[in-house]
Amino acid sequence: MNPWQKTPKIFLYVSTSFRAGDMATILVTGGAGFLGSHLCDRLIERGDEVICLDNFFTGRKENIEHLLGHPRFELIRHDIVEPILLEVDQIYNLACPASPKAYQYNPIKTIKTSTVGMVNVLGLAKRCRARILQASTSEVYGDPDVHPQREDYWGHVNPIGPRSCYDEGKRVAETLCMNYHIENKVDVRIIRIFNTYGPRMDPNDGRVISNFIMQALRGDPLTVFGDGRQTRSFCYCDDLIAGMMKMMDQNTEVGPVNIGNPDEFTMLELAQEILSQIDSKSTLKFEPLPGDDPKQRCPDIAKAKRILGWTPQYKLKEGLVKTIAYYRGVVEAEQRLS
Repeated sequence: MNPWQKTPKIFLYVSTSFRAGDMATILVTGGAGFLGSHLCDRLIERGDEVICLDNFFTGRKENIEHLLGHPRFELIRHDIVEPILLEVDQIYNLACPASPKAYQYNPIKTIKTSTVGMVNVLGLAKRCRARILQASTSEVYGDPDVHPQREDYWGHVNPIGPRSCYDEGKRVAETLCMNYHIENKVDVRIIRIFNTYGPRMDPNDGRVISNFIMQALRGDPLTVFGDGRQTRSFCYCDDLIAGMMKMMDQNTEVGPVNIGNPDEFTMLELAQEILSQIDSKSTLKFEPLPGDDPKQRCPDIAKAKRILGWTPQYKLKEGLVKTIAYYRGVVEAEQRLS
């Protein structure tokens, strides 16, 4: 029989080098980024040894500055497109620019991170017999014609559009994970992250919550693309990290598993909530909708509830209070320097 004609089967290979609850040596690629830095915090708090690896393309040193000097924290400046040899028990792969502004700035670099970089990180996991969690994205669903999006939906993605370097890169990364899992017995976990927000998200990264908050704090018009009726669901960063760690530490599911908040809001509703919390007099400025921008985005999290016992705890209003406080500090620091 031609080996390429075999029907693939999904197996779960459990690493014997680590048990949840033990102190582990954990590599976080993209660890100086928005979510990566919060993950490093939680792992250090739990008692793990953390190696934070980042090339600082979008990661920021100030995100992990408070961890420098901690006896169980190590920072390495490195790009996963180049191989690296380390000894670790677990790998969280968060290395990839996530905002359209960042990943479209250098699309070739973006797709190399999700392909060449993914091969390098999976090769490291294979050599170390480490469990690896891939931080995939709801962007694999593209502009969906199924709503809300379930993990068995294959997506509606433009392979040559302005967002394809990220969307298709992440889809290939999932494919690589499953191929290494099936053929090389690498212990893989895959989550699909939906829109997430919170402190440390780059105020200039172009995503809607950071844009709206910074514009409202400065008194500038809020930029609304299209008619503002397109929807998103927003998950607070603490909820996201809790779901990510639950996925890593369970022994029954490879994934993919959606991690996000299913509460859905239009861009107009989000703008009004932010304006009301800041008590801003900013107006709305409407701009044309960018190419391939999804009209709806909302996760079906039934699988996460069933397998992980996870549901988000923060409502949008609560999360925005903490996020606005962070950005208010950013604006005040800007004003002191001006």
